[in-house]
Amino acid sequence: MARKKKHAEHANHERWLVSYADFITLLFAFFVVMFATSQTDKAKAQQVSDSVNKAIEGDSFASMVKVIMGGTVDTTGVGNAQMRGPGGAKPTPKVADPKAQAQVVELLPSMNLLTKELEQEIKAGKLQISMGARGITISFTQAALFLSGEDIIAPDTYHSIEKIAKAIKQVPNPARLEGHTDAIPIHTSRFRSNWELSAARSIALLELLVHFGESRERLSIAGYAETAPVDNNQTDQGRAKNRRVDIVILNETGVKGEPERAKAADVHEKK
Repeated sequence: MARKKKHAEHANHERWLVSYADFITLLFAFFVVMFATSQTDKAKAQQVSDSVNKAIEGDSFASMVKVIMGGTVDTTGVGNAQMRGPGGAKPTPKVADPKAQAQVVELLPSMNLLTKELEQEIKAGKLQISMGARGITISFTQAALFLSGEDIIAPDTYHSIEKIAKAIKQVPNPARLEGHTDAIPIHTSRFRSNWELSAARSIALLELLVHFGESRERLSIAGYAETAPVDNNQTDQGRAKNRRVDIVILNETGVKGEPERAKAADVHEKK
């Protein structure tokens, strides 16, 4: 009997699609990660990263696209154009910890308020307001608050300090008063070191703010001696700027460095 001829196997010309699909997946993931690193919202970036991992492991791209198209939330709680829903409606911003949000408000509106209230002092070069990792810092940039070796605040700064007191009263966040000295060592019957002097300067500003209506319960003090200068200690002008007390309006990160404060009712019960 004659053997049957074997049919020739058809060549698979679509095998390249597998490699192509893998390449497209990795390329898309690369651009997603690049997009995520450009965002200021770390929580959103983490969501993007998690979604990329899921996509590479075989999950649908839908979850990743959903995160990307969610956009970011700016500091005022308003989303960008990508976050707008049907009809251009803005979504309600999510609050991760309502209790913490109730205690420590978003500081950008507060910075705008302080900048407006202290506009004249800022334009005159007396004050500088900046936003940092711990919160808003109000710094004196011009005339010295203190004479060398003293913790008495110069009377010509009282008007500016009164305006600061009224301005920070409108901000519910706690404030820390951080005292500084110049680099000249001190050792007197009252101050044994610049550490004691810097703490005394913080207390002096605290008492003045309280005199102008600020609450003691919202304030704390710190002393840094000469360890954090803002100018050159080799000149009289530089040393004058270093003899200061910075007012830091604390954000949530800054508050974490403060001791927890028990409620007055709880303290009385323990007594």
